[in-house]
Amino acid sequence: MLDYKLVEALAMVVREEGFDKAAHALHITQSAVSQRVKLLEEITGQVLITRTSPPQTTTAGQAFLKHYLKVKQLEDDLKGEMQQTGGTEFSSVAVGVNADSLSLWFVDAMYPFLKQERVLLDIRVNDQEQTHQLLKDGEVMACISTQEQPVQGCRSEYLGCMDYRLVAAPDFARQWFPHGFTLKEAHHAPAVIFDKYDALHHKYLKKCCKETPVAFPAHYVPSVEKFADFVLKGLAYGMLPDKQIETLLAADKLIDLSPGMALPVKLYWHCWNLKSELLVKLTRHLLTTSKALLKK
Repeated sequence: MLDYKLVEALAMVVREEGFDKAAHALHITQSAVSQRVKLLEEITGQVLITRTSPPQTTTAGQAFLKHYLKVKQLEDDLKGEMQQTGGTEFSSVAVGVNADSLSLWFVDAMYPFLKQERVLLDIRVNDQEQTHQLLKDGEVMACISTQEQPVQGCRSEYLGCMDYRLVAAPDFARQWFPHGFTLKEAHHAPAVIFDKYDALHHKYLKKCCKETPVAFPAHYVPSVEKFADFVLKGLAYGMLPDKQIETLLAADKLIDLSPGMALPVKLYWHCWNLKSELLVKLTRHLLTTSKALLKK
């Protein structure tokens, strides 16, 4: 029988990205957290976490993390049942969400559910092509991803689609693309990309121009709002979703550099294939609300 205080210490070090912060979250000393993790490693005979900054779980550590979150989810389900008989505690769900979804539609989709249920969301933000890894590593129990194929022990459901377009401010377009958007100018015009994992820009160029420049100047701006600011202020051109730019295009504040061409990004909801009433209810709700907020 596992001592879940030891497993909880491991999970907190990963979640809080350090032994100091884990100690603060658990209301114990850093030394106590270190001792618990070390004892768990001694019992299992395996290194479970790297002593790096931030700490990273090993393969064995990931297995323990997944197990802990599954047990915690079942305990939260039990708390939910207790609420029906007078309990008042919240349940917590760790979810991986890409930045665009979080900014543009996810909160609206979850609003009715969170108003009705005593649930706290622990949202981990990452690129839509990387959130899948958070689930695989056991850091979250559900995620929104562009990958359709579920990882082992999980299930996936189609949520909807977000269309992205390559846009620029009018002055920027006149300066860098005076004769229209071409691959030749794309070699020199400054682009804006969310982060090093963001492949949308490259995928669009491949679709539009049949090839991608080997290298081109680019800003990296990992913020949905500031990313759009770079485009609106004429600092760069970039990929933005229809939900964010419809009114800006209509007001001529942005120009579609390749009119009529969009890059559809299909989004899928992945969650553990666990007999959890809370996960089932959350999944059912999100599948229903996403239909009204995303393109089919």
